[in-house]
Amino acid sequence: MREQASTPGDALATQEGRPAVASRRGRSPRGEGPWAWLAAGSVATSLALLALLLGLLAVRGLGHFWPADVALVTLDDGRQLAGRAVKEAPLPDQEGRERLYRVGNRDLDGDIWEWVALERIQGIARPADLVVLERRRWGEFMGRLVAIESASGERLVGDAAWPALKERLAVLEDARQQIARLRQETLPPLVRRVEGGQASPEERAALASAQAQLAARQAALPGDTLVLKSVGGRSLRQPLTEVVRALQPNDMGPVEKLVSWGQGVWRFLSEGPRAANSAGGVWPAIFGTVLMVVLMSIFVMPFGVLAAVYLNEVAHQGRLIRWVRIGVRNLAGVPSIVYGVFGLGVFVYGIGGRLDTWFFEASLPSPTFGTGGLLWASLTLALLTLPVVIVATEEGLARIPASQREGALALGATRAEMLGRVVLPMTLPAMLTGVILAVARAAGEVAPLMLVGVAKLAPQVPVDGEFPYLHLERKFMHLGHHIFDSAFHGSDVQATLPLIYATALLLVVVILVLNLTAIFLRHYLRGRHGTRPTY
Repeated sequence: MREQASTPGDALATQEGRPAVASRRGRSPRGEGPWAWLAAGSVATSLALLALLLGLLAVRGLGHFWPADVALVTLDDGRQLAGRAVKEAPLPDQEGRERLYRVGNRDLDGDIWEWVALERIQGIARPADLVVLERRRWGEFMGRLVAIESASGERLVGDAAWPALKERLAVLEDARQQIARLRQETLPPLVRRVEGGQASPEERAALASAQAQLAARQAALPGDTLVLKSVGGRSLRQPLTEVVRALQPNDMGPVEKLVSWGQGVWRFLSEGPRAANSAGGVWPAIFGTVLMVVLMSIFVMPFGVLAAVYLNEVAHQGRLIRWVRIGVRNLAGVPSIVYGVFGLGVFVYGIGGRLDTWFFEASLPSPTFGTGGLLWASLTLALLTLPVVIVATEEGLARIPASQREGALALGATRAEMLGRVVLPMTLPAMLTGVILAVARAAGEVAPLMLVGVAKLAPQVPVDGEFPYLHLERKFMHLGHHIFDSAFHGSDVQATLPLIYATALLLVVVILVLNLTAIFLRHYLRGRHGTRPTY
């Protein structure tokens, strides 16, 4: 027996032989007009623009680590140059186009770029013997390896030079890692205890031993010299200790290039910056960004939740509370630099200066807490994101039915037990929504951090093996500030642009990982406590 249609519209559709389709609200989708399509188009456009942005950052940033071939360009006047093509552009004030090559060899030519008119190019080749050296100073060298001269007078030339260079660079890299561990992990805590007058005789002996070991390892570094020659015929003698990496990209296959690309990405993620942030990696900035966001979340959650509970559950709902709510919502729109000025005046100079006077008078005039650091930066951003957490938590409290509160009180629970065991657990998804919004805003802020603790270069992270292990008074690096400094304060923005793209992509990924962690936790708590979705 066929069921009777539930509505007149369904009955009419059934009589006409058409399926009865109704929306969730009992209306046909056709009745919604163009607004549903407009909303769906807006969402699709936003997702497409986001995918385009991530794709641009990935291609421009991650492509920097791919060992592209080096072209040997012969010009119409017989001159040759070796470099990688970057872009093309129309010739100024005349017909034709020109191509920009990255040729390296700053110490030989004074610049690493050269524009070449396309009509002047007579031929392009890719010889397998062209070498690309990444150096600590002067950037890249592109040319040919002539010989390797050791400190003992041994000289390797021809086909024997390149394999010997790879072997000696591997030995040199191991020695560098040992020296870095001594400088960053072993020596700093011993030096601080000795300088502070707190070191025992054993620690003083350990410091002397570590310093002697460091001097011995530095003296044992290979003293080899590379004899190089540019394609233009100029010679250069390069100490091996200044070379970081050596490649022959024209002689590498796809698999070798893929391995080299992965090694380049890993070095970018695991090493510290060098050459005024124009080369090297961003590990200190990654660690500083994540640690600051975690501390900010720890600081902002209790205060935001307590303020929301007071406004929604405790305070009398009168005109004063309405004005307070308006003030809290307006605080969310205050420019971030204003919070930075407040943090500098109140946290750094006010509280930090007083702490130095009380507890660190012996170290003055060098301030300990009276200068920017991780603690003050985290507190400043916690103050910046506090209105977001308050509003999100209060919205979650307002969604909980009054029957939940009344049922708990009717069963004999006190008001505190009702809040702590019934209301707040059901509000946890809304609290985490506030944290997600706070993390998304705080992780990308740069302006207030420049006033309260971020540093252009801080190769040591604020965590080490010395008590109290987490050093809140130290300055730290931040991915957003690293992007700002590299883009506006670098000597060659064109050279650092790929690293800027890579760092921007990394910042987006870090924010995404932090947000996804909070989202998964929110979904878990929502399923556990049976609360409705809060967006």
